Amino acid sequence: MQIHLYTDGAAKGNPGPGGYGIVLEAGPHRKELSGGFRRTTNNRMELLAVIVGLEALKNPGQQVRVVSDSKYVVDAINKGWLRSWIQKGFKGKKNIDLWKRLIPMLQKHQVQFQWVKGHNDHPQNERCDRLAVAASEGQGLPIDHGFENLEGL
Repeated sequence: MQIHLYTDGAAKGNPGPGGYGIVLEAGPHRKELSGGFRRTTNNRMELLAVIVGLEALKNPGQQVRVVSDSKYVVDAINKGWLRSWIQKGFKGKKNIDLWKRLIPMLQKHQVQFQWVKGHNDHPQNERCDRLAVAASEGQGLPIDHGFENLEGL
C-alpha cells in the first residue's frame, strides 16, 4: 500500500517563529503531525516536515509519495542536487543537519517526491499549511538548535 505524505512549512519573518505540518494517508488511515520552533526558516520547516513524516513510519521499505509545495525540497531530490551536495561534502550549503537526517530515511523507504503549487486549493496541502502556521504561533516554542547554533557563529 502506498503512503501519501503531505507536508508544508511556515516561518514568520524568515527567520522567525516557524512550524511544520504533516498529513499522512494510507488507505483509510490518516494521521496529522505538527511542531514549531521559536526561531527558524521556512526552508528548514519544509525539510523538517518531510523528515518527521518519514520518521513516523513504523516499517522499513514503505512506498511513500511525498507531496510538497517546496521547490527547495522537491528539486533537491528530483533534480539530483542532494547527490551533488553529498559528493561535495555539502560545501557552502545550508540546513546540512537536516539533509543528513533525511538521507537515511530516503534509504529506508522507497520515496518519490511530487511538487504541488501551494495555496491552490489542494485540500491536504491547505491542511498542512494550517497545521504549520498554528504550530508556529504556539507558546513556549522550543529552540531549533540546528538553526540558532549556526546563526550565532
